[in-house]
Amino acid sequence: MILSDKRILEEIEKGSIIIEPFDRKCLGTNSYDVHLSKYLATYTSEILDAKKHNEIAHFEIPEGGYVLQPGMLYLGVTVEYTETHSHVPFLEGKSSTGRLGIDIHATAGKGDVGFCNTWTLEISVAHPVRIYAGMPIGQLIYFVVEGDIETLYNTKGNAKYNNKTIRPVESMMWKNSF
Repeated sequence: MILSDKRILEEIEKGSIIIEPFDRKCLGTNSYDVHLSKYLATYTSEILDAKKHNEIAHFEIPEGGYVLQPGMLYLGVTVEYTETHSHVPFLEGKSSTGRLGIDIHATAGKGDVGFCNTWTLEISVAHPVRIYAGMPIGQLIYFVVEGDIETLYNTKGNAKYNNKTIRPVESMMWKNSF
């Protein structure tokens, strides 16, 4: 079951959902719009290795925007910091961004109950497109969880994305054992 606008507001009031900054105008019928931060990053190596720490280079989107190119993976981040303590958050692209050929996540659209951070975006484009800091980039949808949670994400000792950040975070796949 997806939370409605009224239910999202109730959960914010209870403190089980936190969105900072929160703007009532960004609340949709059953979602909340999130915005692209000024920070982007790209990997510094042409070939990425799942067993190694792949470094990224951070940069800022200029005031006049930045043109994303096809064939590149860009890491972006939401302006909004969120906490979700009893629901499963899903980040989806907005139809307006999709119609510009912008994908905001390759596979990581679902958050865990207990996720407390900004959202790193895995941005790719179908053709060159100019983007701007602060533009609406996606929407958060909240699902009800059936059953009790044994361990919240923010309390897991092996959680790789717990460090609060305002910049995109590279893959931490290299921290897994395989």
